[in-house]
This record gives sequence, structure tokens and C-alpha cells, in this order.
Amino acid sequence: MELIARFIAGFNQFLWGPPLLVLLVGAHIFLTFRTKFMQRFVPLGIKLSISKDDHSSGMISNFGALSIALAATIGTGNIIGVATAIVLGGPGAVFWCWVCGIFGIATKYGESLLSLKYRIQTEDGQFHGGPMYAIEYGMKQKWLAILFAIFTVGASFGVGNLAQSNAVSTFTYEVFGVPQWITGIGETIFIALAVLGGLKGISKLCSALVPVMAIFYVASCLVILCICRNMIFPAIQLIITEAFSFRSVSGGFAGSVIMLAMRYGIARGLFSNESGLGSAPIIAAAAKTRNPVRQALISSTGTFWDTVCVCAVTGVTIVSAILFTYGWEAGRDFSKFQAQELTKAAFHLLPAGGVEILTVALAIFACTTVLGWFCYGEQAIHYLGGKKAMIFYRLIFVAAVYIGAVTKLDIVWNFSDIANGLMAIPNIICLFALNGVIVKETARYLHSGKIDDYADGN
Repeated sequence: MELIARFIAGFNQFLWGPPLLVLLVGAHIFLTFRTKFMQRFVPLGIKLSISKDDHSSGMISNFGALSIALAATIGTGNIIGVATAIVLGGPGAVFWCWVCGIFGIATKYGESLLSLKYRIQTEDGQFHGGPMYAIEYGMKQKWLAILFAIFTVGASFGVGNLAQSNAVSTFTYEVFGVPQWITGIGETIFIALAVLGGLKGISKLCSALVPVMAIFYVASCLVILCICRNMIFPAIQLIITEAFSFRSVSGGFAGSVIMLAMRYGIARGLFSNESGLGSAPIIAAAAKTRNPVRQALISSTGTFWDTVCVCAVTGVTIVSAILFTYGWEAGRDFSKFQAQELTKAAFHLLPAGGVEILTVALAIFACTTVLGWFCYGEQAIHYLGGKKAMIFYRLIFVAAVYIGAVTKLDIVWNFSDIANGLMAIPNIICLFALNGVIVKETARYLHSGKIDDYADGN
């Protein structure tokens, strides 16, 4: 196991080197300019997300599709993922995670638009879409579409399953003393029952749980910030200065601080909001919508809520709490902490039951994330092998929940990063190849003010 762990860690380091980071950041910036800063339409997207569009083609409501996407993204990436980025990359990682979210809004919009543009409807009335369909029908490269689907299935087990169940079982053991195998059984039963409800059932469950828990979690963070309010400005100052620091770390080289901050901030930003992975567009394709741009705009708000809001609040809360509890010098070296220790230290500041509240929030976020990624993986399996293959996928996916609960954390997180990276590559290629389609559709519906128009043949 130790040999496997070293190999996975080494491959993860190689995959998430400068080339992939440049590719992802480049796509975010490129699409931001190509869509003429569509981020300015986020308020419109939020408004549309809570507006019914029942007379359009699709299987689930636009809010239901957004809820599943948010369920898949608002999870351990916002809690443990941000803390992990701070431990590995320093406070500056929070800044780069936030920047990744700002520019990633355009990427989430673009990949969702393509997914809806090239979605298909089967004989049984079901809608299927995602980057694999955009790659096959837009790029005419089915082999690359197959690769993306395979990587999606892998990612559904990594970022969407193993990492989530592991985080819950670890926290539950440390806080309540419940053995990880018992928590694993409980998680497995919950996911198995939820899966029986299918896409519509999962959509309703996520629509009910996600908004409530997100508000509850952010409110808890705001209470912590009120307690250590004198440290908020120093924390923000530290985050910004460390994001651009050329200070050498031990055994490193000049500029390694900024490189570490960028590397882990961007990696965890992607892990959190999934912009560039092509995951959320898979569910967006099932939404009821009048035209591709309308739902794509709604989908892009997921990145805004996830990274720009929730992750930013988490990062500032953690750094402020550590400065408040351990002093300024502790903020210069977070590497001596464990990721779980950072979040626990922050929530310990709550008047009562802080760690317990964190554990409950983490458990609910993680379980809804697993459900969201189940939907992604199932659609990818459908693309690869049809309905029959979906049955086997469900069984293996549910079993993996228990495996993740009792697996070593380092292996889980590194495997998740690898799955993310492999999934992102074909999706980013598709975005660059079909950027003209994104620009054309955006001009037709968004920039012209015709967001309520129906697409031809829809």
C-alpha cells in the first residue's frame, strides 16, 4: 500500500505540473474574453435559476439541475479542500482559489452551453448530454469522447465518492468516536436508498438539502468571523501578500511560495468548483430550458456560489481563526497543521458544539456530493455501455462508498486530483476547439438580450 501511495502521489505531482495549470487558467481567461466577460451576467443567472421554465424541453427543473451541480461541488472541497490548500500552499492559496473561481465562471458557462447545444433525446424521452456528446457531435472525435467518459467514471469514484466518504468517516471518528467502518455502513445505506429515487428523486433531495445546509454553514462561519473580527483584515492582508510572495521556503527556491500557493490554490479551486472538468454540464443537459445559453448561464452561477462565496468565506474564516488562536507567527507557517486541525480550530471558537456542527455539515455536504457525482458517472456509463451497464455501475458505486470510508486519506485525495486532471484535459480541448460555437450562441441569445427566446426546433 505504501508503494502504491508513493506512485499515486508522484503521478499526481507530475499531472498537476505547470502545463495543466497553464491550460486550465488559460481556458478560464480565454473564455472570459471570448464571451466578453459574461461574469457580469451572473445576477441574471441567479434570477433565472429561481424562475420556472416548465414549457421547455428537459427532464428536471433548471433549479433542480443547479442543485445537483451544487450538491456535487459544495462538499469537502469547500471545507477540507480549502484547509488542505492552506496547509500545502500557505494562506496565499486562498487568493488563487478565489481567482480560479472568478475566471472559472466563464468556463463553466462555456462547457454547459456546449453540453446543451449537443444534447440528445432517446426514444424513451430521456435527455443525455455532456462534453462527451459535444466532443462526438461537435468535434467529430468519438475516441476523445470515450476517453472523457472513462475519466468521468474514474472521477466519480475519486472526487465524487472516495474522498467524500473518507472525510465523513474520519471526522465522525475523531469527534464522536464512531469507528470508521460503522460510519461507512451508514453512508452506504443512505446512498443506496437515495440512488433508488433516480435522477428526479436525487434532484428533489438535493434541492431541499443543499440551500439549507449552505446557508447554515456560511452563517456559522460568519459567527466565527464576528468572534475574531479583529483578525479579519490581517487575515485578508496575509492571504494577498502570501499569494504574491517570492519568499523562499525551506529547501526551496526563490519564488517557491507563490508557486506553491498557485499550484494548490488552483488545484483545490478546481476540486471545489469543477470548472473545466465538464462535470456539471452533464446534468445541465437534462434541465428544462428554452435555449442552451439560458441554462448555461444558470449553471455558471454554481461556480459563483461555490468558490467566490463559500470557499472565500471558508478561507478567510480559517486564517482569521488561526491568527486569533495562535498568533501572527502561526499564520506564516501553516505546514505544521493538519487540514482537519485547521477547520476544527476555527469551529472550536463557536460558543457551543462547534466541531459537532462542522461534522454534521460535512456529513450532509459529502453525502449530497456523492449523489451528484453518481448522476455524472451514471450518465457517462450510459454513454459508454447503455442502460445495462448502469446497473453494474450502481452496485459498484455504492460499494465504493464503504471502501472510501476506510481508506487512507492521502491516497484518496491524490487519486481525486489525478481523476480531476485526466477528466479536464479532453474537456478543455473541446472548449478551445468549439469556442466559436460558444461565441455565436452567446451573441445570439445573451448579448442580444434574447435570453427568453426558444431555440430552433426546441
